[in-house]
Amino acid sequence: MCAITPAVLQDLAPGGLLRAAINLGNPVLAQQARDGSLQGVSVALAKALAEELGVRLEMLTFDAAGKVFAALEEGGWTLAFLAIEPVREQQIAFSEPYVMIEGTYLVATDAAYLKVDDLDQPGLRLAVGRGAAYDLFLSRTLQHAQLERAETSAAAVQLFFDQGLDAAAGVRQPLQQVAAADRRYRVLEGAFTTIRQALAVPRQRAAGAAYVRAFVERKKAEGFVHAALAESGQADVTVPL
Repeated sequence: MCAITPAVLQDLAPGGLLRAAINLGNPVLAQQARDGSLQGVSVALAKALAEELGVRLEMLTFDAAGKVFAALEEGGWTLAFLAIEPVREQQIAFSEPYVMIEGTYLVATDAAYLKVDDLDQPGLRLAVGRGAAYDLFLSRTLQHAQLERAETSAAAVQLFFDQGLDAAAGVRQPLQQVAAADRRYRVLEGAFTTIRQALAVPRQRAAGAAYVRAFVERKKAEGFVHAALAESGQADVTVPL
């Protein structure tokens, strides 16, 4: 285990407080129970890190990854759970991924689309959550289709419904829940990207970032990440070695 030095504590928990940004917009990683309590693998990792450091934990909740990233400029958090993306790496030091999830499309059951590449055609309109990992990826890679952005991932699905768009892009598991509840919709089998979810620290905090990278690798090796996913009902998610 890396040493818990004064520099590590100053980077991650200045004043003895670890402020962790929790994105409730990705239900694979974090969920809010009926009693208001937070749960999920991101929450479990934040609690484990705070306990290991011997500091207090404050969890700041957001409904979209783009809002988590925007809060970085305000100094709102010292730890976050975000997908690794080139545009974010300019300001964030990432750990190796602790979870791999697929980005894919929700479409109408009777739509002609069979694979994800079918959605990149002139005139097609695709709903996305603004600033989400799949929004950033599709913004770089789509050649023809047009993105229609909603404030959150859940709102993107609603936008798809309300405006009769051609597809909603998102994380596979929550899209599958939508399709399971309404047979008018289905999820494409393929993926347009694999989203690498990681722990994130502001880039200038080198000591804290190094500690977090080692922490993530230990928690994966110990089976902690697998167990936290299973406990929150997400046992089918891939944990990279």
